[in-house]
Formats: sequence, C-alpha cells, structure tokens
Amino acid sequence: MHFGLSEEQEMIVDTVRSFVENEIYPHEDIVERTGEVPAEVGEAIKQKTIDLGFYACNFPQEVGGAGLSHLEFALVERELGRGAMALNHFFGRPQNILMACEGEQKERYLLPAVRGERMDALAMTEPGAGSDVRGMKCSAERKGGDWVVNGTKHFISGADHADFVICFIATGEDQTPKGPKKRITAFLVDRGTPGFTIRQGYKSVSHRGYKNMILEFDDCRLSDAQVLGEVDGGFAVMNEWLYATRITVATMSVGRARRCFDYALNYAAEREQFGQKIGKFQGVSFQIADMITEIDAADWLTLSSAWRLDQGLPANREIASAKLYASEMLARVTDRTLQIFGGMGLMDDFPIERFWRDARVERIWDGTSEIQRHIISRELLRPLGA
Repeated sequence: MHFGLSEEQEMIVDTVRSFVENEIYPHEDIVERTGEVPAEVGEAIKQKTIDLGFYACNFPQEVGGAGLSHLEFALVERELGRGAMALNHFFGRPQNILMACEGEQKERYLLPAVRGERMDALAMTEPGAGSDVRGMKCSAERKGGDWVVNGTKHFISGADHADFVICFIATGEDQTPKGPKKRITAFLVDRGTPGFTIRQGYKSVSHRGYKNMILEFDDCRLSDAQVLGEVDGGFAVMNEWLYATRITVATMSVGRARRCFDYALNYAAEREQFGQKIGKFQGVSFQIADMITEIDAADWLTLSSAWRLDQGLPANREIASAKLYASEMLARVTDRTLQIFGGMGLMDDFPIERFWRDARVERIWDGTSEIQRHIISRELLRPLGA
C-alpha cells in the first residue's frame, strides 16, 4: 500500500467533502427537528449527485457506474460520513449485491438502480434473528410454480424510499449434527407486490430521519425470476458481495469522528476557564492527542482493508478489524468531545449530542462488535486447529 493519495484521489475527497458541506450540512437541522427529509430536498441531493457523476460510484463502468476502486469508494464514504445519514442516503450507492443480477434482472433492477431510476434496500434482520442470520423465520415455500413468502423483517434501513427490496428468506432446512440448518435464498421484491407491506418501524435515537422499516409478507407470491443468484445460494451471494457494508460503517465512523474532533479542537482552543484556554490544561490536551491518534489509526486500518480488496488479497479479518475499531473509536471520540464541551455538549445548540447519539448504533448494525471479534479470532485460530 502506498501511503498518500494520488491527485485524482485527492480530487475525489475534495469534491465529496465540498458536496457534503454545501448540500448536506444546510439541511441537517430541519431533519433533526422533524425526523423527516423533505421530499424536494432528497430529490435535489439525488439529482445533484447524478449531475456530479457520483451516483452509483461503487459500480463498474460497464454497467454505468463511475468504476471507483474499493479504496476510492472508501474515501467517498469517509467524506459522506461527515453528514447526516438521512441526507447522504440520497447520494445514491445501491447495494453492490445487485451485480449478481442475471438476464432480465439487469434491466429490471440493476441498471435502473445504477441510473437512479429505482432505489433499493437490503433486508436480512428479523425480530428473532439479528446476528444469527440462520435463525430467520421468514420463509418461502414452493406452491403452484411460485414461491409463497410469509414472515417479517425489521430494522430495514432505506426501505421507506425503496422501489424494491433485496430480501434474504429461508427456503428450506437441513439436518446436521449440530441441529437444523436453514437454507437461505435472496429474492428481489418489488414495492406494491400483493402480500408485501412496508410500514413504519421504531423510533431510534440514532440518525434521526434515517428510518428503519418493518416488512411484512402475507402469502406473498414471488416467481423464480426474482431469485437473486441460486436457490438456497443466499450465503454464497452474501459472502461475495456484502463485505462492503462493514467497510462503509468503518469509513463513515472515521469521517464523523473527524468532524466531531474539529469541534473539540476549536472549542479547546477558544474556551477559557481559570484565566486560560482549556486546551492548555493537560486533562483536555491529552484527550485531544488521544482522539487524533485513534482517528488516524482507524482511518489507515480502514483504507488498508479496502486496498487489500483492490489487490485481490484476503481481507475478511482486516475488514472486521476496521469495522470493530472504527465504530468503537467513534464512541470514544464523541464521548470525549462532549466532555470537553461540558454541559453545553448535551444541548442542541451544538451538534455534539447528535454525534454522541448517532455513534451508538455503529457498534450494532452490519455486524455487532461481538460478531466482528468472533470473525477476527476465528480467522486467527482456525489455521491452528483451535
């Protein structure tokens, strides 16, 4: 890995950061107050992203994307992390799992998603199956040549705006020495399909306006044409394409931490107590030193995992390490920043309390910290027979 960015990569960073500052920041307060993104604001952000040539920049050029490398896309996500999730959602990055589309699926789902004509969402989590994906109860049975789906998904981000959902559903069960093992299949499910309902989810303290939705299936009939990948091959599709979601959490955590750190640094340099700037007190200055060290460490850990993907090197453990460390680093940075601000840090006059609230979910979604530690330790211990 070469340390330092190319001129083109620096331009990507500058362009996206400028976009976030000019097109995202001005709307954050209204989203925070109302919990909603005005429709015209979301559409304007989406159109400006398309005009800028960055919509679906995580997709290859042969399908109409910008063809960015994993490292370059990580830089984009890092800068987007500075802005509110509810707003940067419209800086469209469709699920790259859509690259598994075959035949007419490309015209129906992949290409419209890349062009910004249709928006997607990803659905795995259920009320009784979060980290335990194989514990899902939402199931599909063969009936009359179709798949009949029943069950519920929840915590589905982006489904409020989605035209279709990439949904992982149990399609059978095998008996193994360790007990029953679900077979999983990925389906492409259009909004408005009979028997398929998308409704409001729970109110979260993290990322206001970025809603989680509940999906309900009641004898919903799906055809074979809506199977993404192979029947019972959901895990194969998942393992090939879904690594990117963990890098996204890591990169966005770094971006948000840097924005939060800027507030802490400036406040420490301006706020006076006991006749001097509070940054002169060791109790504050050492926190500043610790924060920037951890942010830089998380940044390089994350970028190096993306670089490994570009080199075709194994990166599962490195991605898990990046997600684990960056998300936990963000929690420490937001907490320290709030402490430096004192009581004012909890007031909504500053966005510090928002950064603090928003940080909490990063250690949960896209694989909890405990799951990441499991992945890391498993990769290290298995070769030794443990």
